[in-house]
Amino acid sequence: MKIIALEGPSCAGKSTAIQHLRSRGIEERAFVSDCYVDHIVHRDDIPPARPDSAAAQLAAFEKFMAIENARVRAARASARPVAVLDRSVDTLLAHAHALDALSGYDVHHQLRDRLQELPFLRPHHTLYLDVPAEVLSLRRKTAGHTAAESDYFLHDPAFLAHARDYFVSGARPPVSREVTVIPADTGPADVAHAVESLVMFWMR
Repeated sequence: MKIIALEGPSCAGKSTAIQHLRSRGIEERAFVSDCYVDHIVHRDDIPPARPDSAAAQLAAFEKFMAIENARVRAARASARPVAVLDRSVDTLLAHAHALDALSGYDVHHQLRDRLQELPFLRPHHTLYLDVPAEVLSLRRKTAGHTAAESDYFLHDPAFLAHARDYFVSGARPPVSREVTVIPADTGPADVAHAVESLVMFWMR
């Protein structure tokens, strides 16, 4: 099975691109999985974006890996030759990389070691949707989010910089075999079509 993953910060356009692919009938040929948090029924059960300790971050990783385990089983059961993922295990590792830099938890290497003991879908290709922090802030406002942007940790400029660094710097290679960066500061339709073009190319 060929695994294709979409990565990038919240509001980068991943879910919109997935919806576009579905509208184009991709599920006739590929297993498609939504983001980890969409598999959690009650929003109060979603681990906090900024855990208050290394132990809390490790617990969050285990919760998300339980979802990954179910996703692995579903992908295999689909018997389709391609899987398209809204986020992959690299999301979890990028998050740990950023929190290590910001909070000194030093858990990234622990998560990589733990990952080897668990079933997961290793992407062959990852599309990283690259969006500047100021564009993400504007998108949240346009979408009508009322919480102050300064309170939204996933758009904290320092967090965004470190998470992006994981995918593009090569200092800590992602799990994915190949990462392609797409500038995604244009309109959602343009981003979705750019994603579709590459996904269709890789599916050939």
